[in-house]
Amino acid sequence: MRAITTREPGGPDVLSWEEVRDPEPGPGDVLVEVAATAVNRADLLQRQGHYPPPKGTSDVLGLECSGTVAAVGEDVRDWRVGDEVCALLAGGGYAERVVVPAAQVLPVPEGVDLVTAASLPEVACTVWSNVVMLAGLEAGGTFLVHGGAGGIGTHAIQVGKALGARVAVTAGSAERLRRCAELGADVLVNYREQDFVEVVGAADVVLDNMGAAYLGRNVDVLAPDGHLVVIGMQGGVKGELNIGKLLAKRGSVSGTGLRFRPVEGRNGKGRIVAEVREHVWPMIADGRVKPVVDRVLPIERAADGHRALEEGDVFGKVVLEV
Repeated sequence: MRAITTREPGGPDVLSWEEVRDPEPGPGDVLVEVAATAVNRADLLQRQGHYPPPKGTSDVLGLECSGTVAAVGEDVRDWRVGDEVCALLAGGGYAERVVVPAAQVLPVPEGVDLVTAASLPEVACTVWSNVVMLAGLEAGGTFLVHGGAGGIGTHAIQVGKALGARVAVTAGSAERLRRCAELGADVLVNYREQDFVEVVGAADVVLDNMGAAYLGRNVDVLAPDGHLVVIGMQGGVKGELNIGKLLAKRGSVSGTGLRFRPVEGRNGKGRIVAEVREHVWPMIADGRVKPVVDRVLPIERAADGHRALEEGDVFGKVVLEV
């Protein structure tokens, strides 16, 4: 098969569409003929040599895909050859075929085409696992989303509104904030001009992609019993945490990720995928949550997709069609 390979760590130009060995499904696996994949910031980090894949998984980029089931391994009962699916991956999505544990496979949501479905697994699993399963966002609560114009942000806004929360977002321009408002955001903060603590007031759940740069102010903005969930490090990896403020608010700070979780178990990817199918897929089917795709590129132009994400020229997701 062909896949996007990385000759060496570096910029987007190191990506190349080359022939590689076909993957083979083992017991409990599904082989997917890939229709599309999507670009995530983790892909950029891996390309740069900063985010190696888990041991025993593909070193091909790509944390999600959509496509058609081409084969199933032993003990797989829920999927059959020919099923149209999308899947959460530990790697391997930038390719013509990929093997994925059956527990991480999802049906294509009702009303979504096969290519667009590639934009959903990573954002849906990230948002649901962190915002609901971990932080417990409830109707009437205030939910602050940093990076509201990104793939995770645009999905998080819609899920927060579907759950009945007041949603606040940060973004870097009036135009990007306007589009966030169209998705349902109630409170809009231009981080280049405004302090989100002053504008938002207090947030029950904060979903943060910045890490160190926002740590202190994220604690400041927490409501009593609030929960800060850090899922990215775009603003650095080391920050100072005021334990006194956190204790006074009975606050919680969690740092989480999806890629290195086991498939099985209470916090495993299989359980997250099952909850997404049960709770988020109906939101998509009835239109409360819609995929937000900025552009679809042929996979041979993966480098252009990486450049666009690095330059901040994306609202929602970049999809790569195979």
